[in-house]
Amino acid sequence: MRAIWKGAVSFGLVSIAVKLYSATEEKDIRFHQVHREDGGRIRYKRTCSVCGEEVTYDDIAKGYDIGGGEMVILTDSDFADLPLTTSRAIDVLEFVPAEQVDPILYNKAYFLEPEGAATKPYVLLRDALADSERVAIVKVALRQREQLATLRVREGVLLLNTMLWPDEVRTPDFGFLDEDLKVRPPELAMASSLIDSMAGEFEPDVFTDDYRTALQEVIDAKVEGREVVQPEEVEEAPAAAVDLMAALKASVERARAARGEQPETGGGEPTPITSARSAQKAAKAPAKKAAGKKTAAKKAEGTKKAAPKKAAESGTAKKAPARKAAPKKAPRKTA
Repeated sequence: MRAIWKGAVSFGLVSIAVKLYSATEEKDIRFHQVHREDGGRIRYKRTCSVCGEEVTYDDIAKGYDIGGGEMVILTDSDFADLPLTTSRAIDVLEFVPAEQVDPILYNKAYFLEPEGAATKPYVLLRDALADSERVAIVKVALRQREQLATLRVREGVLLLNTMLWPDEVRTPDFGFLDEDLKVRPPELAMASSLIDSMAGEFEPDVFTDDYRTALQEVIDAKVEGREVVQPEEVEEAPAAAVDLMAALKASVERARAARGEQPETGGGEPTPITSARSAQKAAKAPAKKAAGKKTAAKKAEGTKKAAPKKAAESGTAKKAPARKAAPKKAPRKTA
């Protein structure tokens, strides 16, 4: 790792020289914009919107828009007198319980490494901070900006977490917050049961970025000139359920099945989902009986129609055999 900042932690009258390192790194796969036909890189020129000339970095200043098309121009000399450009201190302001710091305020994380002879006071602050079970609230100037931050211990190293200022956190303003929505106790109980059935210990290494893995596979296949293997299709999210209790119950059963637990069976008070299923079965039962009656009626009608046929066949069988024809008389002889 490469240090991005050097300074000192000011802890009372103690000064601890430290180096600052980025504690995190993004693993996103980055691309360049290129010309589709020949793969050439796309370059952008810095041009002035007034005169149209290309501008070098030395001729670029900072401008603050005051509205109405007017711009206040600030040069390097305007920033030179500000204390942030020379300040190299991490000033400890107070120590507070960690749970009092809202996680939404956290921004970026940095490791602090002791420099030179500052190792012992560094370890002293680290151990004292760990024993107190508190975090230090500090102020630090980074990238020409004063920032609020916390100091805490992680894996034996002091970790600096820069924070947003309170006025940088937006206030949620949504219509449903003004609605008088009431949750029924059975629904709340079922939702709590679902949370309990899905409870576990957080292990970050278990979770992976499937999209990045699949994208890297596509890139590797392109490089090697082989066919891209399509990843397995992800199961689509179920449509919104009309019956909230039924959806919660089904979710609990699925979570238990995923854990290898047996679904709840046996007697007991009927739940809303079992009551609904019973009602559905009861509604289907009369239809089956009616269908059975129609079938029986059809069978009976068929039997009645078949009876005359049988009677006719049996009557024909009982008829007396036909009389034999009388022998023909011999013709009289004539003289």
